Amino acid sequence: MSLIVQKFGGSSVANAERVFNVADIVTSTYKEGNNVIVVVSAQGDTTDDLIEKAKEINPHASKREMDMLLATGEQISISLLAMAIEKLGYPVVSLTGWQAGMVTDSNYSNSRIRKINTERVMLELDKRNIVIVAGFQGINRYDDITTLGRGGSDTSAVALAAACHADLCEIYTDVDGVYTTDPRIVPDAKKLDEISYDEMLELASLGANVLHNRSVEMAKKYNVNLCVRSSLTRAKGTVVKEAVKVEGMLVRGVTKDNDVARISLCGIEDTPGKAFRIFSLLAKKNINVDIILQSIGRDNKKDISFTVAESHIDEALKIIEENKEIIGYETMSYTTKVSKVSIVGAGMVTNAGVAARMFEALYEAQINIHMIATSEIKVSVLIDEGYEAKAVKAIHDKFELA
Repeated sequence: MSLIVQKFGGSSVANAERVFNVADIVTSTYKEGNNVIVVVSAQGDTTDDLIEKAKEINPHASKREMDMLLATGEQISISLLAMAIEKLGYPVVSLTGWQAGMVTDSNYSNSRIRKINTERVMLELDKRNIVIVAGFQGINRYDDITTLGRGGSDTSAVALAAACHADLCEIYTDVDGVYTTDPRIVPDAKKLDEISYDEMLELASLGANVLHNRSVEMAKKYNVNLCVRSSLTRAKGTVVKEAVKVEGMLVRGVTKDNDVARISLCGIEDTPGKAFRIFSLLAKKNINVDIILQSIGRDNKKDISFTVAESHIDEALKIIEENKEIIGYETMSYTTKVSKVSIVGAGMVTNAGVAARMFEALYEAQINIHMIATSEIKVSVLIDEGYEAKAVKAIHDKFELA
């Protein structure tokens, strides 16, 4: 008997019809003789609606209270899905994140799972119940409800699959797999049959909204068998695993990310330790920095530009302004009118000229590059906002990914 974890996103349970569609998928898996754990997100736009309700009351509500509010969205989903499965005549139980043993740290609104106490889940499976777990949430050592950040239900599912030693973890979404780019931008984008953990992790981190990057990180760490599928078409999906056939593809995917802001600090004293001071201050507040550009020193001064998530721009600017004397910069500027476009592919490691082809595509499309970041399997560029779709299409065409 196999243990299968199935995760369904908000669009998959957006209304009654789709809830019953999910119930049919789950019970079909159960009828095949499998134990089934189901992880569910909040319905449709529920989380956004709850955020708007909070703003009506207090636009500056604490993260702890926001977690209390947002966790209710998943609780609605799990109970409704359990009711649908009950109606179909199958044994089922719904559990909140804390009932399912999800223990997290206390970083409200963006918590990380510390451990999972699987006793309750395994007990219910032993009773041959279908177990439905609320994704995106857990409990910390103070018995406070916490949430894992946007996309956190993916991480909940993979974590449960790892902790319970599941044979397979299926992530059901409204797309039928991982594509070379967003099909809404490039209609002839190609669906990939398989992709490596490392490639998927880069794509997820760079703006591909198929999987939460922390879920891929966890799947790689614990070697979880992962598959991305559509809950609407039930077509064969994309398998995410350790080693894949490269199939001659230098680039596996092209992504864009509009949640980007650039900060520039000019006139910094050209002495050791300045970069450390800037980025350690941001790190203490859990603000991730992505692309970094430092100028060659002149007149004992240098400039440093870097990108952060646009959602963190206000906090980042406040930290830098409060520590102006410690950092020692003359002027600071910022913009949110930028986007990041990236290519990812394990085949790039052993092939020269991949970045040059990307830059050629952007040149031919008359798109200017502001900043560049590279690794063994990715190249990212910062461009003006509004040109990202054009850039993605140009790069996709240049590498003949259709």
